[in-house]
Amino acid sequence: QVQLVESGGGLVQAGGSLTLSCRASGNIFRIIRMAWYRQGPGQQRELVADINSGGAINYADSVKGRFTISRDNAMNTVYLQMTSLEPEDTAMYMCCMYVYVSAVPSSWSDYWGQGTQVTVAS
Repeated sequence: QVQLVESGGGLVQAGGSLTLSCRASGNIFRIIRMAWYRQGPGQQRELVADINSGGAINYADSVKGRFTISRDNAMNTVYLQMTSLEPEDTAMYMCCMYVYVSAVPSSWSDYWGQGTQVTVAS
């Protein structure tokens, strides 16, 4: 019912910057949370940042001060601005959104994009 598409990944040098985008489309009634996760090689998936419908934001300690999450509600889009990138930031970055597909309270679910690869060269 809902599709998420990420973009913006690529190869960057250490210290560089990159901005990821994720747009949701489909049968969207309301989005209550947008989030970015990542999974590096040999690592578990971790939450990078999220923002809820009220604008409250959380960041992983490892990215505080370097990454910024933002959203465009009208476009159902969430962004992740990444600066001062480090080799340790190399990972598949995945977008997740909590979405209501109708006004029915039980209609919400989490939806995931396909992921976009970020590689940071040392």
